[in-house]
Amino acid sequence: MAPRNAMETCMISTTDGVILQARIFKPPQETTVNGSSATVIVLVHPYSKLGGCQTLMQGLALRLSIKGFIAMTFDMRGAGRSTGRCSLTGFSEIEDVVSVCKWVSQNFPSNKILLVGSSAGAPIAGSAVDKVEEVIGYAGIGYPFGLAASFLFGRHQNAILQSPKPKLFVMGTNDQFTSVEQLEKKLLSAAGRVEAHLIFGVSHFEIEGNTYDARIADVIFRFLASLKRL
Repeated sequence: MAPRNAMETCMISTTDGVILQARIFKPPQETTVNGSSATVIVLVHPYSKLGGCQTLMQGLALRLSIKGFIAMTFDMRGAGRSTGRCSLTGFSEIEDVVSVCKWVSQNFPSNKILLVGSSAGAPIAGSAVDKVEEVIGYAGIGYPFGLAASFLFGRHQNAILQSPKPKLFVMGTNDQFTSVEQLEKKLLSAAGRVEAHLIFGVSHFEIEGNTYDARIADVIFRFLASLKRL
């Protein structure tokens, strides 16, 4: 019989009074190996204005918990059962990410957090990376670097590109918002350690779905394993 994962629901308050609903995916005890659960992975969902919510990240969270990590999803303000109103450019949501990370640091013995953002959640998570000391690295899935998307999220880019913390970018080669050339050009200006993983023939919205959760979980697993060797 396969080991069963434990999932818990909790509510987290932000400094500006928003209440966020979050879910914690704990690894089966049988699969917690090599201290992998010492790193908590916080996942940030796609654009709330277009229906983004934590449900979109739960398949990946489950895959990561099976690999032995504690993974956490949450609804940003105005999404799902969280209170407040979502913003157009994602700047209010930075506080949501920071508040969840601080809650993690207070409620788990680990002092290590990996931030993972998908689509519009990638720039929002990237803007929070250097605001939380416990964050040791970042992974952006389908980061919208392209010109059109930059009208909404362009002001987030410097935060993650200039961060000295290790960062990983995962993108489909057929992404509608960012071309491979645009991604490579942006990463040339990135500080510190930076990696890119391309999934050939895959679009932006395909990579958001559950089809590639297992592959992305493997990529994140290898990225975290490499951080332990630094």
